[in-house]
Amino acid sequence: MPIEFAKYHGLGNDFILIDNRHSSEPVITPEQAVDLCDRHFGIGADGVIFALPGQNDTDYTMRIFNSDGSEPEMCGNGIRCLAKFIADLEASEIHAPQPPQASAGSESKTEYRIHTGAGVIITELRSDGQVKVDMGVPRLLAAEIPTTLAAPDAKVIDVPIKVAGKSWSVTCVSMGNPHCITFVEDVSAVALETVGPQFEHSPAFPQRTNTEFIQVIRSEYVKMRVWERGAGVTLACGTGACAAVVAGVLVGKCDRATAVELPGGILEIEWAEVSGRIYMTGPAQRVFTGCISH
Repeated sequence: MPIEFAKYHGLGNDFILIDNRHSSEPVITPEQAVDLCDRHFGIGADGVIFALPGQNDTDYTMRIFNSDGSEPEMCGNGIRCLAKFIADLEASEIHAPQPPQASAGSESKTEYRIHTGAGVIITELRSDGQVKVDMGVPRLLAAEIPTTLAAPDAKVIDVPIKVAGKSWSVTCVSMGNPHCITFVEDVSAVALETVGPQFEHSPAFPQRTNTEFIQVIRSEYVKMRVWERGAGVTLACGTGACAAVVAGVLVGKCDRATAVELPGGILEIEWAEVSGRIYMTGPAQRVFTGCISH
């Protein structure tokens, strides 16, 4: 049976979005997702995202298969794309021909509560086209990340690790998914394709890890390159940008409100001092729609 899809991107981090509201399970398998994400023989994407029915008083549920078929807990750029996709779906339904009594008073929502593997995430579609996401509170204990770089109940801040024959100083943060952050003098000089996989598969990270390389331009402005667990080099990573700012604050290099420049563009990240919650603001854009035939 043909499956309709839409392709969206958030700063070049691109995804295939599928309306899965009729079922609580994804309509395609991880193996099929790998084929669809192939940039030469498929549609091409960093992952496939499913909009499933909400649970536990949420509006929707998000699941995602990476381009290698693995399933991460959450994806920051992906959830902005999902929010835009949902809004577009709802808008098309509102504007479809309906009996007068059905269409009266209909209006598009601007805020969604989305159930994810990392907990409930709240997205807000702003009037300027940006999507603001309440990413929740970062988790800092080694057991929460998880990593063996410190005792389970200790934080991993400026801890040495040997990867690719070199000693790196890293700070680890969980945004519902694991992140390892290291600060470098020049992000363009990092051989991501070589170093990234070795970080991801290091024995220090039992569930593998995303790795962010950060160059501080100013305390409120940093450059970042990322190796994503299950996807490799990507143009942007929302959860990674959040984790990077948290790490920057912890080591005294970043302000709580910091712009993160990625190869695909800029994300605005704020780590609220009172609530401890992380807010991410950035774009999400539809590229095209199509139909998958099996």
